[in-house]
Amino acid sequence: MALFKATVKSSRTVNGVRLEKGMTVDFPSQYSSPLITNGGKEVIDAFMRRYGVDIKKANAVSSVYIEVVKIS
Repeated sequence: MALFKATVKSSRTVNGVRLEKGMTVDFPSQYSSPLITNGGKEVIDAFMRRYGVDIKKANAVSSVYIEVVKIS
Protein backbone atom coordinates (compact mmCIF):
# COMPACT_ATOMS: atom_id res chain seq x y z
CA MET A 1 0.00 0.00 0.00
CA ALA A 2 1.36 3.40 -1.00
CA LEU A 3 1.08 6.79 0.69
CA PHE A 4 -0.30 9.71 -1.34
CA LYS A 5 -0.64 13.46 -0.84
CA ALA A 6 -3.62 15.35 -2.30
CA THR A 7 -3.52 19.15 -2.55
CA VAL A 8 -6.16 21.66 -3.64
CA LYS A 9 -4.77 23.64 -6.62
CA SER A 10 -6.91 26.79 -6.35
CA SER A 11 -9.44 28.36 -3.99
CA ARG A 12 -13.13 28.05 -4.87
CA THR A 13 -16.60 27.91 -3.36
CA VAL A 14 -19.17 25.60 -4.96
CA ASN A 15 -22.49 24.43 -3.51
CA GLY A 16 -21.63 26.08 -0.20
CA VAL A 17 -18.33 24.20 0.14
CA ARG A 18 -15.19 26.36 0.43
CA LEU A 19 -11.87 24.90 -0.70
CA GLU A 20 -8.69 26.89 -0.09
CA LYS A 21 -5.59 26.61 -2.24
CA GLY A 22 -2.99 24.50 -0.43
CA MET A 23 -5.38 22.36 1.64
CA THR A 24 -3.48 19.06 1.85
CA VAL A 25 -4.21 15.54 3.06
CA ASP A 26 -2.04 12.43 3.26
CA PHE A 27 -3.70 9.05 2.87
CA PRO A 28 -2.82 5.42 2.09
CA SER A 29 -4.18 3.74 -1.02
CA GLN A 30 -3.88 0.38 -2.68
CA TYR A 31 -4.63 2.00 -6.05
CA SER A 32 -2.11 3.68 -8.33
CA SER A 33 -4.61 6.45 -9.27
CA PRO A 34 -6.76 7.05 -6.17
CA LEU A 35 -8.43 10.18 -7.58
CA ILE A 36 -10.06 8.30 -10.44
CA THR A 37 -10.33 4.79 -8.97
CA ASN A 38 -13.51 3.95 -7.06
CA GLY A 39 -14.89 7.45 -7.67
CA GLY A 40 -12.08 9.05 -5.66
CA LYS A 41 -13.58 7.74 -2.41
CA GLU A 42 -10.24 7.60 -0.57
CA VAL A 43 -9.46 11.23 -1.44
CA ILE A 44 -13.00 12.35 -0.58
CA ASP A 45 -12.83 10.56 2.78
CA ALA A 46 -9.40 12.03 3.59
CA PHE A 47 -10.62 15.62 3.05
CA MET A 48 -13.75 14.90 5.09
CA ARG A 49 -11.68 13.50 7.99
CA ARG A 50 -9.15 16.33 8.07
CA TYR A 51 -11.17 19.42 7.11
CA GLY A 52 -14.81 18.35 7.29
CA VAL A 53 -15.35 19.38 3.66
CA ASP A 54 -17.02 17.31 0.97
CA ILE A 55 -14.98 17.72 -2.21
CA LYS A 56 -17.54 15.62 -4.08
CA LYS A 57 -20.30 18.11 -3.24
CA ALA A 58 -17.94 20.87 -4.43
CA ASN A 59 -17.50 19.02 -7.75
CA ALA A 60 -13.74 18.98 -7.16
CA VAL A 61 -12.97 15.27 -7.55
CA SER A 62 -10.81 15.91 -10.60
CA SER A 63 -7.17 16.45 -11.44
CA VAL A 64 -8.22 19.94 -12.56
CA TYR A 65 -8.82 20.89 -8.91
CA ILE A 66 -6.84 18.33 -6.88
CA GLU A 67 -3.22 17.29 -7.39
CA VAL A 68 -2.38 13.80 -6.14
CA VAL A 69 1.24 12.66 -5.82
CA LYS A 70 2.69 9.43 -4.52
CA ILE A 71 4.87 10.00 -1.46
CA SER A 72 6.09 6.47 -0.87
